[in-house]
Amino acid sequence: MPSPPLQPIIRQATDQDSQAIARLIHYEIHVHRHLDWRPPLEWIEYQPFLVVESDRQLLAALACPPDPPGVAWIRLFACAAQFSARTAWTELWPRAREALAGSAAFVQAAVIPLQAWFRSLLERSEFVFTHRVVVLSWSGSDLPPASPAGGVRIRPMRSQDLPAVESVDHAAFMPVWRNSLASLEIAFRQAVDATVAEAGGEILGYQITSATSAGWHLGRLAVAPTYQGQGIGYALLRDLLVRARQRGFGQLTVNTQHNNQASLALYQKAGFRLTGEVYPVFECPIS
Repeated sequence: MPSPPLQPIIRQATDQDSQAIARLIHYEIHVHRHLDWRPPLEWIEYQPFLVVESDRQLLAALACPPDPPGVAWIRLFACAAQFSARTAWTELWPRAREALAGSAAFVQAAVIPLQAWFRSLLERSEFVFTHRVVVLSWSGSDLPPASPAGGVRIRPMRSQDLPAVESVDHAAFMPVWRNSLASLEIAFRQAVDATVAEAGGEILGYQITSATSAGWHLGRLAVAPTYQGQGIGYALLRDLLVRARQRGFGQLTVNTQHNNQASLALYQKAGFRLTGEVYPVFECPIS
């Protein structure tokens, strides 16, 4: 008589799980990947990165390590076809939430679900919709007019600038949208174009742009709050567009929050137009 199947166990992922997790990511239907500079498997050494295993087979995975501290994006949720995505989520998320609650005094979990099935799972759990991310695109047909910011120099970003760039980033954005120094270092290494706005030896703003199959994507543009409204963001943006056009990249995209009126006004002033792509953001406070 055959032995009954073993009950699934939940445990922290290890490096030995990398191939099995990669198979889930690449071959299964129920897969959520965060829009990130870092591939999901690079988070495997951080906690929580949990897996469901039965009979030595990996059935599901959930990764949401806090980065920066206090903010935990759902970096990966993947489930095998023979296992219920709803069951996987209801088993994994409480364990991940428990781990997050013990990691800091306060953690905000967040996720941008790109698929309807994952959105449905979130709506059945503790996550609530908070706002939307919208996508804008610049076609490259016309450059916006020059509008120099007095005394500000735009120059290429250097690796030694990154601690100051992190300070600008944290001052400019609310916690859920901040980047850690480690993430900024990865973004800088991957960038096709990265510049800072500098005056008197102080970094006032920056942008980091990566290449995509369709053109360039402006992953980050920030100006320190003290210097906002002085044309620095526009100067960084136009400088980027000039170089994109010179190098033959006729399309550049960017994401921002639907309720960030200052950001929307800046991009539209520079000739960006809304594409109609809209993605919801769900959040869950964890005490």
